[in-house]
Amino acid sequence: MKKLVKLAAFGAAAAVAATLGAIAPASAHGEKSQQAFLRMRTLNWYDVQWSKTTVNVNEEMILSGKVHVFSAWPQAVANPRVSFLNAGEPGPVLVRTAQFIGEQFAPRSVSLEIGKDYAFSINLRGRRAGRWHVHAQINVEGGGPIIGPGQWIEIKGDMKDFTDPVTLLDGSTVDLENYGISRIYAWHLPWLAVGAAWILFWFIRKGIIASYVRVAEGRPDDVIGDDDRRIGAIVLALTILATIVGYAVTNSTFPRTIPLQAGLQKPLTPIETEGTVGVGKEQVTTELNGGVYKVPGRELTINVKVKNGTSQPVRLGEYTAAGLRFLNPTVFTQKPDFPDYLLADRGLSNDDVIAPGESKEIVVKIQDARWDIERLSDLAYDTDSQVGGLLFFFTPDGKRFAAEIGGPVIPKFVAGDMP
Repeated sequence: MKKLVKLAAFGAAAAVAATLGAIAPASAHGEKSQQAFLRMRTLNWYDVQWSKTTVNVNEEMILSGKVHVFSAWPQAVANPRVSFLNAGEPGPVLVRTAQFIGEQFAPRSVSLEIGKDYAFSINLRGRRAGRWHVHAQINVEGGGPIIGPGQWIEIKGDMKDFTDPVTLLDGSTVDLENYGISRIYAWHLPWLAVGAAWILFWFIRKGIIASYVRVAEGRPDDVIGDDDRRIGAIVLALTILATIVGYAVTNSTFPRTIPLQAGLQKPLTPIETEGTVGVGKEQVTTELNGGVYKVPGRELTINVKVKNGTSQPVRLGEYTAAGLRFLNPTVFTQKPDFPDYLLADRGLSNDDVIAPGESKEIVVKIQDARWDIERLSDLAYDTDSQVGGLLFFFTPDGKRFAAEIGGPVIPKFVAGDMP
């Protein structure tokens, strides 16, 4: 039996070793895995900017932008009553030194109001050298992370040079990069050694498979004897003693402590600038009167009733959803500085001009391969096949007015004109 156990263990180890050579680094845009409705009808990101795309270790950059909380928030997703502003990155390649929502410092969870817009900024500092994809992100309690646009950031230098100094309440300064590391080793290594010894004892002396066979045969008393019970009691007593002593030592070493700040920060001040959705005397409002998404052509065609409540004529210049931007080339004569994989600079077609005070129904065509590349075309397979996002209208002098758009569309799986 012992030879059989050793042979099985050797075979398992050999199988694991054989697969190590086939492991490749993971590289992907994880936001594509999120469902289309979650990305289009929850948080609408816009004006997102990265102050730098190349930084050195210890150099700071700012990730900033605005986010609109969609009015028709999906019923299947927990509302953003408890949310946390975050930066989506592959591990701590950059560290946050500060973050703000509007003018308010926001280091903890916040409460976002449905239908409102919020400005945000995150101060980041380079830590690990490499080329990394960095996103804006908001985590919603019960709804998970909702990821915004991402940009490739190159960090140059050596991680060994990174420092993260923080001034404590007593005036002293510590480096969070290595603060308390020796204490962590002192507490964890002994317990890892005890755990490893316990596993080796059962694996070598008792045998995992052999013990399973005894239990399966109805002989559990043959597995655990009196010596095992004595050792277990001794380990339990030592664990309790170590916990009591450790608590006493820590309490005497750090007499002044405060708990982790986990409260909910509210209220927040939303954006109140004219041109934002639902803000100001002059507004542009829209209503979706049906539409079709052509799966083969990667084209969304929607009928939109537009009411121009401003004092100037307006034209539709942009549709944005899930971080993607579809631009009208007759309005955007220059390509904006934005990640190319999210920018369809000729993706929107409409030439209508809506006069001041006029209500007009227009047909908008939004076509680009990015519908499929970014997997937003999956809306055709959703249970309700609804779209969401923001439409941006522009006056002749360049003033922008945002309007929310959302509602059901009909998926079409064959080529041809819109019915």
